[in-house]
Amino acid sequence: MSRVLRVEPGQRFELSDNHSVYLAEVSEAARDWVRFRVLEELEAVEPPLQLTVYASLIKFDRFELLVEKATELGVAALMPVRAERSESGLLEAASKRVERWRRIARESSQQSRRARVPEIGAPTRLADVLDQPPGLRFYLEEEPGAQLLVSLLPPPPTRRRGDLAALALGPEGGWTAAERQGLRAAGWTPAALGPLILRAETAAMAGMVILMQAWWEFASG
Repeated sequence: MSRVLRVEPGQRFELSDNHSVYLAEVSEAARDWVRFRVLEELEAVEPPLQLTVYASLIKFDRFELLVEKATELGVAALMPVRAERSESGLLEAASKRVERWRRIARESSQQSRRARVPEIGAPTRLADVLDQPPGLRFYLEEEPGAQLLVSLLPPPPTRRRGDLAALALGPEGGWTAAERQGLRAAGWTPAALGPLILRAETAAMAGMVILMQAWWEFASG
């Protein structure tokens, strides 16, 4: 802040400790540190839907974009998973990228003025997380026959602030038959985004927008 923004005493900023948001004023600024005086606690706007995204690993430049946009859209957590059609070696290489993804999430949280940074989980295999998330569970399905995601959502009067949901996203090659069977057996519902063929990161953003907007508009309590 001192070297790049060249802050001076009297300037005001919004600060977060990953729980609350405060309006604070710079009281002292040195080369290697800045001291703030907290003026007041601000209302922290929390997304009404606690959405966990299970994102199949894709090329890392696109996965970084996915992390950034998921954070901006308000997801609670993003879990990288290896699907059967994920490119070979991605799971092992992903373990070296987690800290970078967490840094991206932290920076995106600051940009979007979120009170809390979403959790970015350690990479794992899809089969190891199928039974974990409670609440509504959807997986994006590109095969014909699946209902549109928007039509599968609970009616507006039943949506409540704090509801839990999970969204599983396939890799570029799509889910295998075995993965579809495993997802359905674990209680996940197939959901479509329409007839157009979308790239994995585009489908991810579309699915997240549909879910988050549905609760921003109607969630109560």
